[in-house]
Amino acid sequence: MFHLQNDQLKVSIKSKGAELCSIKCLETQREFIWQANSNIWASHAPNLFPIIGSMKEDSYYYNSKLFTMPKHGFARHNDNFKVEEQSENHICFTLKSNNELRSYFPFEFEFSITYELKSNILALHHTVKNLDYKTMYFSLGGHPAFNCPLKDDESYTDYILEFENPENSESYLLNMTNGLVTNKTKPVFSNGNQIQLKPDLFNEDALIFKDLISRKVALKQKKKGTVLTVSFDGFPFLGIWAKPNAPYVCIEPWIGIADAEDTNQELKDKEGIVALKAADEFKATYSIEIDHSQLS
Repeated sequence: MFHLQNDQLKVSIKSKGAELCSIKCLETQREFIWQANSNIWASHAPNLFPIIGSMKEDSYYYNSKLFTMPKHGFARHNDNFKVEEQSENHICFTLKSNNELRSYFPFEFEFSITYELKSNILALHHTVKNLDYKTMYFSLGGHPAFNCPLKDDESYTDYILEFENPENSESYLLNMTNGLVTNKTKPVFSNGNQIQLKPDLFNEDALIFKDLISRKVALKQKKKGTVLTVSFDGFPFLGIWAKPNAPYVCIEPWIGIADAEDTNQELKDKEGIVALKAADEFKATYSIEIDHSQLS
């Protein structure tokens, strides 16, 4: 376990998957990250790479060859992340291609995640380096789960997600059997920029947005105000998810999306895929800001 700390927050990250597993207020000892109850959902905040969500038949084609790929990619459970550098307020983990990973993903790469703690904001910086001689195709994203409700005398319905702008976007529905994105949508916004959290909100799995105007979303207690804000500039897709009736909510910035039902399974044609030229690198950052009202 690795830790970052300042005078307000303590952050903990596991080496496996370079997974964020705690953001805790030092003064109150309040924990903001879901603590991975294995009876409900045994993760905290997985890092998703080199794909998001499910692929049709857990596979894809690249240059006419069939490859298998686990849901959300191979980074989230990987034991091969190495710490490249560390200080009191930042740490960098790197995963590099190897023989095992080449069987899933036929590219030479370096995938790094740097956690940087400044005041009440934790930034997650992602860097992908293409070390190959050919164009590399990938997606990446986050899957942080936040405790909700935060206090024993509160309920899930005391909370909303509030976006920075009024939204007309609708959620794309998943095929519940295979996890693929359908062309069906449903409205989920109320009051223009809010989503009311409720126990059955995720009975049809994740809410998936492709065309949000907002680049920030806040988790708010309706009577007490903002708990935290996730900023995701540069991430064109957003997922919102929890197990039905579970006491957390995931706010998931994505660069990429699960396969569509009508996919041709060609990696190059996958919706949201990033095409990174040989020897180039790609960077993307999202951040989690704990509201000042939560720090005392």
